[in-house]
Amino acid sequence: MGFEEERKRMVEIQLRGRNIKDEKVLRAMERVPRHKFVEKDCQKDAYADRPLPIGEGQTISQPYMVALMTQCLELKGNEKVLEIGTGSGYQAAILAELAKEVYSVERTESLSRRATKNLQELGYTNIKLKIGDGTKGWEEHAPYESIMVTAGSPDIPQVLVEQLSEGGQMVIPVGGSYSQELVVLRKRKGKVEKKDICGCVFVPLIGEFGWKE
Repeated sequence: MGFEEERKRMVEIQLRGRNIKDEKVLRAMERVPRHKFVEKDCQKDAYADRPLPIGEGQTISQPYMVALMTQCLELKGNEKVLEIGTGSGYQAAILAELAKEVYSVERTESLSRRATKNLQELGYTNIKLKIGDGTKGWEEHAPYESIMVTAGSPDIPQVLVEQLSEGGQMVIPVGGSYSQELVVLRKRKGKVEKKDICGCVFVPLIGEFGWKE
């Protein structure tokens, strides 16, 4: 089975079959070649229902979790999105398929440079990457209609809430260093409404307003 067939199978079985209903998200997951974002020796498992290592102790998230977090943002196509934790660049590519602009922050230089290469090779022009402490967000381009945090935080960084626009949504894993609850926040009249989605396991969010090294 070729990569394209594996990707279609992933969408039908792992995503559509598990309550991912947003057709725009499903189409984006079918378009973006996940195998381009993993190491060559992992490409045979690129469309498996699990995270994969990408180096520096980091992982590319399970396809279902990528789709679920993306679906939670309810993107319409005109949003400016902030992603915390670029990693391989795969999630940024999915977001770029669905939003107007994507700004992504990664603390590990080698990962950010590799993600830049991956995204440039695939022709994405609406993604900007930055190396830095993601727990501080990217104030220069705030506010953002959507924020996605792709690492587990001990709490919700207030600085990210401040960079979220009125009516905007944030999806973030919150909890301990080994397991978290995926939470969706909506900002209304300066206040934050929270909704728990499901349990999850992400690598720790390291930074001034996250976990310490």
